[in-house]
Amino acid sequence: MFALPPLPWPIDALESKGISAEQINFHYNKHHKGYVTKLNAAAEIRPELNGKSIAELITSKDKTYNLAAQIWNHTFYWNCMSPDGGGMPTGKLAQAIDRDFGSFENMKKQFSAAAAGHFGSGWAWLVCEEGRLKVHQTHDAGCPLSEGLQPILTCDVWEHAFYIDYRNDKAKYVNAFWNTVNWGFVSSQFASSKL
Repeated sequence: MFALPPLPWPIDALESKGISAEQINFHYNKHHKGYVTKLNAAAEIRPELNGKSIAELITSKDKTYNLAAQIWNHTFYWNCMSPDGGGMPTGKLAQAIDRDFGSFENMKKQFSAAAAGHFGSGWAWLVCEEGRLKVHQTHDAGCPLSEGLQPILTCDVWEHAFYIDYRNDKAKYVNAFWNTVNWGFVSSQFASSKL
């Protein structure tokens, strides 16, 4: 059986950052939980799935790819945010951003444009590829792991991520997202990158 990973903070923890408890509750307890429920239903029909990790299902591009990727993407997304988030990265991550984008502001501008300008449902990512950072988009349940990329940061740009709080103003949601970015987690992902 696959389990719904717990949120890394209380459901109302991001309210002061512009993301309401109602938005998080709907997103986590309806959407994220729904993907886990559907994957478990698939595993009842195909018991061999139970011996695999979510990442294995993603990289093998199994028929359950969309469910597994959405579970992984959402878990990663929650960890990319924190009630103590915001500000700017430091250390080696900040140096890599300056090297690959010229400045943090340039990276933020490119990432925000990818997130706010994404047509339809999907994800905006900061990924590491061959030792370099770049902004990347995936559509629907797309996950960089299936493309051989190392995710560092993500922003969910499916409407269910922001519609309660921001209706159709995706750009306003993306601005609020920056106030939540957990640079400690993002830095740890960068430090563990093998690419």
